[in-house]
Amino acid sequence: MIHAVVVYALPRQAYLLEIQLPRGATVGAAIEASGILDTVPQLRQGPLDVGIFGRSCALQEPVQEGDRVEIYRPLEADPKDARRRRAASKGR
Repeated sequence: MIHAVVVYALPRQAYLLEIQLPRGATVGAAIEASGILDTVPQLRQGPLDVGIFGRSCALQEPVQEGDRVEIYRPLEADPKDARRRRAASKGR
């Protein structure tokens, strides 16, 4: 068995769920085993954007001992557009 953590953060709440998985388990299996999909049902509404330690990956990626599996939220605003709006509001 290997130990891993599944994390998901909202603006006012964060979830950190420690799990044990059989060797060779995937990111998708880790997310299922964590129970986060039952705790935050909105995650079932669309495809998940996931990663391991800040590196984007597929749900089929194998999980290693000590990995932090991250579930990412969609961006609320395009960073380039937000920067342009800030620059325009400063009168540049």
